Amino acid sequence: MSALLQKMLRAREVRIVTGSPRQHTFIARRPTPIERQEKFSGDNPARGILSLVIGWEDVTEGDLIPGGDPHPLPFDADACAEWLSDRPDLFAAVVDGVVKAYDAYAQGLDDILGN
Repeated sequence: MSALLQKMLRAREVRIVTGSPRQHTFIARRPTPIERQEKFSGDNPARGILSLVIGWEDVTEGDLIPGGDPHPLPFDADACAEWLSDRPDLFAAVVDGVVKAYDAYAQGLDDILGN
């Protein structure tokens, strides 16, 4: 992957802080308009949104598994998708963050295009 592409992808990242009583930060990539069409309007838009989550912070094994280790975990996309699938509160916050990021992008694009 080129350095330029890495910068472009990083520019689309959004940080979503969720949770109570413990906070977690999910890092998602705002979809492009084409990705939005592909991921949000298929048979399973929930899986499409889960595929946009590319990182997390402040997540421990204890968050995912009762009695698990209290130390921070490296990001695991499959474990994240499984966890969020079982935590509607966190999943809803991730969806909200991704949708808001896309809406802000679309509004900015409309402003640029004069629509």
